[in-house]
Amino acid sequence: MQFRDLQKQYQVLKEDMDKAILDAVASGAYIMGKQVKELESQLAEYVGVKHCLTCANGTDALTLALKAWGVGPGDAVFVPDFTFFSSAEVVPLEGATPVFVDVCEDTFNLDAEDLERAVNEVLAEGRLKPRVVVAVDLFGLPADYPAIRKVADKYGLLILEDGAQGFGGSIDGKRACSFGDISTTSFFPAKPVGCYGDGGAVFTDNDDWAALIESYRVHGKGAFKYDNVRIGMNSRLDTVQAAVLQVKLKAFADYELEAVNAAAARYTELLQGVATPVIPEGFRSSWAQYTIRLRDKEQRDALQASLKEQGIPSMVYYPKPMHLQTAFAQLSFRAEPKAESRNLCPVATSLCDRVLSLPMHPYITEEDIETVCNAVLTALK
Repeated sequence: MQFRDLQKQYQVLKEDMDKAILDAVASGAYIMGKQVKELESQLAEYVGVKHCLTCANGTDALTLALKAWGVGPGDAVFVPDFTFFSSAEVVPLEGATPVFVDVCEDTFNLDAEDLERAVNEVLAEGRLKPRVVVAVDLFGLPADYPAIRKVADKYGLLILEDGAQGFGGSIDGKRACSFGDISTTSFFPAKPVGCYGDGGAVFTDNDDWAALIESYRVHGKGAFKYDNVRIGMNSRLDTVQAAVLQVKLKAFADYELEAVNAAAARYTELLQGVATPVIPEGFRSSWAQYTIRLRDKEQRDALQASLKEQGIPSMVYYPKPMHLQTAFAQLSFRAEPKAESRNLCPVATSLCDRVLSLPMHPYITEEDIETVCNAVLTALK
């Protein structure tokens, strides 16, 4: 059994995938070939925004957004404490200060009430200017953007949607990667739509920001690539990866999103008595992960060991909250001694001890779902 079966996906898509890759190779245009522009148009149309600019990976996508806004020293950027490292890593790379915010127990996403508390704490301290909130669509579920937007508007914050795991999710029909002032996603192979290497994209309706990102991703180019008007990056999606993504985006839109939601519904149906993922009314997840919550670390670790013995893969996303990461010990706002820091974001800290992600992908079989659920329920008894 595979945790996310990319080999099965390839076998299903093999004919179209092989042709797309060979066509890209035969074209000789390996960087910024026509497939890249085609893909950007397709992604923008799918998400429902004016501009999509692809780049080398999801981390660069976040960096490009912060650069377009001129985020830097003296700025506070609010980041959920329960997320992948890159959501916060990009902040000190621009010289700004990450401020960690707790998350909601049931959705795993940023808690808008704790966001407002953190903003007021920064304002009271007086050293930093609140600038941006990075709202992460964790495990495929969009964050609570209606609530986050109210706080952002109240305090003049820009919203950077980190949709690395959320592509394909929605709120009342509006799709993920359209909720931020700038939104980003990742095409890492295991993401809802992934390529065969690294890749990312930035989405926005703002013409000026899009023009800046277009420049920053190619060495700060001006009217042409040898007229460099700012210090930029080298962050382009290569043509072969764009060709791969064109095939995968079509499959995702045609049937994979429906299939993965059906698989999630079956998991939830069978796992009675287990704390399964909560999808608020009007929200839809793209199920980058299917994550259950256990009583405590002891129960979680015992369950994972039991599943491993039966050949069932599982993963812990994430075993350590952001505020306890060694790299942020001297870089984040409210850095505290280890003895006190476990109380900084109590929900996130607790979730790190209790979450376990189960096998999930559009091609998972009914038999595999039943096998996993029976193993989970038996172990928990």
